[in-house]
Amino acid sequence: MKKKLLILTLTGLFAMTTLINCNNSNARNKENSKINSNMKIEKVALPYATDALEPVISKQTIELHYGKHHQAYVDNLNKLIVGTKFENSDLETIVKESDGGIFNNAGQVYNHNLYFTSFKPNGGGEPKGKLAEAINNQYGSFEKFKQEFEAAGTTLFGSGWAWLAKDANGKLSIEKESNAGNPVTKGLTPILGFDVWEHSYYLDYQNRRAAHLAELWKIIDWDVVSKRY
Repeated sequence: MKKKLLILTLTGLFAMTTLINCNNSNARNKENSKINSNMKIEKVALPYATDALEPVISKQTIELHYGKHHQAYVDNLNKLIVGTKFENSDLETIVKESDGGIFNNAGQVYNHNLYFTSFKPNGGGEPKGKLAEAINNQYGSFEKFKQEFEAAGTTLFGSGWAWLAKDANGKLSIEKESNAGNPVTKGLTPILGFDVWEHSYYLDYQNRRAAHLAELWKIIDWDVVSKRY
């Protein structure tokens, strides 16, 4: 009789332990699902190999810039928007309506998504079609446009971006934005951005920002940029 009671007791304890473990596991799964459901903002997939833009941008720079810096902005943003009105918003809405830390990280995610998809191996040359016409009309020639665009990036004090943007009528403008700034906050559409944060070029060009900007024209994917226009 005692043996039967012992077996029943042990069986009950085992069942209770199993139930507790299952409940804990379910709680963890729910928590993980909640966390994962909030991880809505993602960085754009890199459309080329990390060494594909050499020698203009080195593999090491891409691995650090895209793999570390860009990823950090994405991770920070997804943490910051939890429990805010931006939790289920798209990235552009967050950039347009946020401020402070949320804006800084959202802006950098948005900026870098545009930046990294503006390049391709063996790119360069000149734009064609409507974008080419707009550049010639606005700046006189493609060469003059490049000079003005490089000057914007070179003369921007501190970290930030040089942007080519368009308004609702298709008129182009060169916009200088500090830190995480983007012309989308002014009601403009950004179509090409040069990153002048030092992490984008220092490993390859040290403090020679102007040299870096001059080289970027060799890898621009004008098909992508023209579609944005």
